[in-house]
Amino acid sequence: MINVAIAGYGNLGKGVDIALEKSADMRCVGIFTRRNPRDVKSVTGSSVYAVSDIRDFKNKTDVLVLCGGSACDLPQTAAELLKDFNTVDTFDTHAKIPAYSRKLDETAKKYGKTCMFSVGWDPGLFSAARLLFDSVLKDGKSYTFWGKGVSQGHSNAVKEIPGVKRAIAYTVPRTDAVRAAFAGENRDFTVREKHYRECYVVLDERADEDRTREYIKSMPDYFSDYDTDVFFVSEEEFLLNHAQLPHGGDVIRSGITSAGKKTVLQFSLKTDSNPEFTGGIAVAAARAAYKLSKKGLKGAFSVFDVPLRYFSDRDDEYIRKTFL
Repeated sequence: MINVAIAGYGNLGKGVDIALEKSADMRCVGIFTRRNPRDVKSVTGSSVYAVSDIRDFKNKTDVLVLCGGSACDLPQTAAELLKDFNTVDTFDTHAKIPAYSRKLDETAKKYGKTCMFSVGWDPGLFSAARLLFDSVLKDGKSYTFWGKGVSQGHSNAVKEIPGVKRAIAYTVPRTDAVRAAFAGENRDFTVREKHYRECYVVLDERADEDRTREYIKSMPDYFSDYDTDVFFVSEEEFLLNHAQLPHGGDVIRSGITSAGKKTVLQFSLKTDSNPEFTGGIAVAAARAAYKLSKKGLKGAFSVFDVPLRYFSDRDDEYIRKTFL
């Protein structure tokens, strides 16, 4: 049995909790929160503790799944927790992954730990598709489109702005860019030409709309490179129209095998619950991290570095017979 703990109990933490309950080879040994544990009720009945008690569980935990945000939380906490735990995280600020992963790799090797980083669906599953598609169709161009759907990382970045009570950020692909990718036009798009973003925000009484709008639209790594519309709504409207967390997207590679012979590869995703699906990926990655650790492999690993069978709870014979 793989003993897994959860650090953070927002939407992603709940998704991990749900996924663990569906995994017969794993169990949740505890959920750790910055809130008062008495005020947090887990969706599965798992025990909830204060985050200050987390190191009391280091000898009871095989893997700790970090469910904090990528904007401020994970860059501050991931390496520190890795000193005492094997970890999994869903860090999703693409531009900062190289530096982030180097820091984790150095820490993991120094303290004899194993971690998997950036293991959501993008980065994560979409990353694997991009690499595989690029490997098998050399003469072509790859495109990634997200949405329309809720970006948890972008939503969390807006929520951390002072004066913001609630926020949600949608990523919306531009239909002309998607059409061109499928047609094999091999056009080069800027990020602004591929997507735009919509933010719906509930402010407290003291916050200024104009200042908050400008802060969001100029936020580097999140919104500054996109056309972004910011809408301020009441809490009632937010709960009525923006309480769900769907998402999806496509990785598309179009190219030719020889003159006049086109090929289009597509990996597609649609989910009604971004955090629950991402939680399922994190749990599979926790299984993989556990297997890596048991083999004595220390350091920071991405989806590129791990055999696919490590993510599965099936034995090798079943995997070959059923999936090959």
